[in-house]
Amino acid sequence: MLSSGCYKLAVVLVCVLLLAVTIALCITTLKIKDLQLRYKKLSEEKDQLQVHCNNMTAEKVQLEEKNGILTHDKSQLETKLSAMTGERDELQRRLSELESHDMKTIKQHAVNVTLDPDTANPHLILSADGKQVKQGDKPQNVPDTPKRFNHAGSVLGKEGFSSGKFYYEVQVKGKTVWDIGVAKESINRKGKITLAPNYGYWTISLYDGTYAAAADPSVPLSLKGKPQRVGVFVDYDAGLVSFYDADCWHHIYSFTNVSFTEKIYPFFSTWGNDNSAPLIISPVSICPIN
Repeated sequence: MLSSGCYKLAVVLVCVLLLAVTIALCITTLKIKDLQLRYKKLSEEKDQLQVHCNNMTAEKVQLEEKNGILTHDKSQLETKLSAMTGERDELQRRLSELESHDMKTIKQHAVNVTLDPDTANPHLILSADGKQVKQGDKPQNVPDTPKRFNHAGSVLGKEGFSSGKFYYEVQVKGKTVWDIGVAKESINRKGKITLAPNYGYWTISLYDGTYAAAADPSVPLSLKGKPQRVGVFVDYDAGLVSFYDADCWHHIYSFTNVSFTEKIYPFFSTWGNDNSAPLIISPVSICPIN
């Protein structure tokens, strides 16, 4: 038989072993619970990601459908724009042909245009007969009236028109910067001005070697040569402003379907460092041009 000491030792060892097993079971249980919680959390995140993925897939399908519609609409708009551009070019060509054949008739509407000194920018120098304008080196001592341009190097003609047809020619030989056309009476004459139909101007220009029509937006012009004289023809009632190379009678550009509602005036502008030659309102010849 075991001695009393051995028995007690055995009991202690058994207790220690049972305690170790109990602790191990507790740790294992805690680990299992932790793993279960992590698994549950991962499952929830998976479900959320799946929902998000499904939503993104649905949005992708919708975007693809919208893209298809927009692509179709873009194609239709491009087709319409191409057709409208073709129609515009054809109308411009036919108008050019019609007006070119009618040169004598147009020139028969020649009017005597003179420059209005009361509208001239102070830096401009006008000839005594009112037929020439040139950029000066310094401003003239003139009153700043409401009629006068105080920023742009511009001047109007004295004669205004509110009906009918009129035609005049301007010599631009030797000039590198100019604007020529017509303007309505109520234009802004103070500060910076914008040459465009919306602001009451119908003009063409030469600047930095480039010819352009001051439409909205600006239209670059490809000319057969450099005009030495520019002809300006206006049919007030028909809403037409046309420009020509007056020496060879090539049509340059036309503003059409203009709704004039007030008196309009011939408009001239020369500015910058281009003061080597004046703009000159020239006599109009109605002799045939070959």
